[in-house]
Amino acid sequence: MIVLHQFAPAFGLPNASPFCMKVETWLRIAGLPFTLDNRASPLKAPKGKLPYIDDDGETVADSGMIIAHLVRKHGVDPDAKLDAHQRAVATAFTRLFEEHLYWAAIYTRWIDDAGWLRTREAFFGRLPPPLRQLVPALVRRNMRRQLWDQGMGRHSRDEIMALGSADLDAVADFLGDKPFLMGGEASSVDATAYAFLANLLWAPPDSPLREHGRRRSNLEAYCQRMRDTWFDPPA
Repeated sequence: MIVLHQFAPAFGLPNASPFCMKVETWLRIAGLPFTLDNRASPLKAPKGKLPYIDDDGETVADSGMIIAHLVRKHGVDPDAKLDAHQRAVATAFTRLFEEHLYWAAIYTRWIDDAGWLRTREAFFGRLPPPLRQLVPALVRRNMRRQLWDQGMGRHSRDEIMALGSADLDAVADFLGDKPFLMGGEASSVDATAYAFLANLLWAPPDSPLREHGRRRSNLEAYCQRMRDTWFDPPA
């Protein structure tokens, strides 16, 4: 049995971590049976981050490596019908979400003061009083340092919003009126896209980045389609 270790659901989403939500969405697309451990701690994770899986005693961390492992071990590949060009485009969009848009979204949640108030309550509100004051400040400081080291945090707020909005435009323009990013059937890149877009469009905080994404109506329709198909299928 596959056990997915992740954060608890938040903001009305399966997970407030897009990387955790990505793996859960992929498992649903692939049709592999799994159970959830929503009480996992990064401190106990193999690489100090969530998610990770336990697959019949084999532990695998990192969302991309988890998916690669599952494809190899279970012989289920949502990307089997993609040609080389589609695989290349899917890889490029995966990097856009995970290595660029992610950091703009992190800024809205962890650095912007309005976003930070919502994030602090969602992630740390259940901690006992002494830790409730100490841990959030330490984590926020670490996030600020990560943003600076990655490079996104060296830009002004307006510049970050513009960079993230350009990413959203690229996704919306490529998606067009297709059901899924690569065409008529969902593939691995859709697990990534849905996780990151839903965490931006449907979760707090409000920001120019979120507002820009919501103006691209096909992105919202895409997220709704993904949710209706794999998380809330009609009776």
